[in-house]
Amino acid sequence: MKAAVITQYGQVRDVVRVTDVPVPAVGPHDVLIEVRAAGVNPVDHLIVKGFLSAGEPTEPLVIGNELAGVVTEVGGEVTRFAVGDEVFSRVDPRMGGAFAEYVAVDQSLVAAKPSGLTFEEAASLPLVALTALQALTEQADVRAGTRLLIHGAAGGVGSAAVQIAKQLGAEVVATASAGSVELVLELGADRVIDYRAEKFDEVVSDVDVVLDTIGGETQERSFGVLKTGGTLVSIVAIADAEAKKAQWNVEARSFFMRPHGEQLARLAGLVESGHLRPIVETVFPLDEAPEALQKVERGGARGKTVIGVRA
Repeated sequence: MKAAVITQYGQVRDVVRVTDVPVPAVGPHDVLIEVRAAGVNPVDHLIVKGFLSAGEPTEPLVIGNELAGVVTEVGGEVTRFAVGDEVFSRVDPRMGGAFAEYVAVDQSLVAAKPSGLTFEEAASLPLVALTALQALTEQADVRAGTRLLIHGAAGGVGSAAVQIAKQLGAEVVATASAGSVELVLELGADRVIDYRAEKFDEVVSDVDVVLDTIGGETQERSFGVLKTGGTLVSIVAIADAEAKKAQWNVEARSFFMRPHGEQLARLAGLVESGHLRPIVETVFPLDEAPEALQKVERGGARGKTVIGVRA
């Protein structure tokens, strides 16, 4: 089968290639999925560069972390899926494998693909929507009446978070570029700040929760808009977190999302009820996986970049 692999870590253009590799073996709890589409995320190019590795690959490492496709084989102890099922998944981050024609995934990390979505749309959701859901409901306690600030609200995680937060009953203030303001309002935000025209920390204050998808200066300034006892949740590392918590009298947490099939099923329900929609910006063919990775690395996207693996 064809897959996008790395054999050593480095720059995307130098180490990512699409080549033939064996179809993965299917364990007793695995489903073998014929991949129709795979989402591309910043974590993928971090893996390519070796920032999230445990050592050099000992064999070609198939990259990719989320996908949608069709079950073609099931392990002997699989009870939740059957051959022919249309599914989507955030794969085990220790295994990867989504940028390929086939991938074996433990059934606990898989859910039925939301009806009405294309494979490309479904593949764009698992990582970002799970990240948003876990940030809002596990790392913070967003509920009816929560005042929430979401940074990068037109990106993958941000656009999912806006929609999920509104379903939780939150008041959502968001930051985005001028060209994305209308999109973010359409997703449900109560107020959108063009971060190039206004400094969010001069026009927003007393928020209960900040969801930071940006890091750096944006993260630093975000502490000042939280009310006492508020919570900053970030998908980017927080430098000197304990000192900042003490200085501002707030909570501050960074985290990595975890794959979770039951939560994916919950998110699929939000899609099917019309409360969560994917935002896909660009679709690349599998042969252009390096170009897709480079696009995501450049940033600035409205929504997700996706690799179309099979028609």
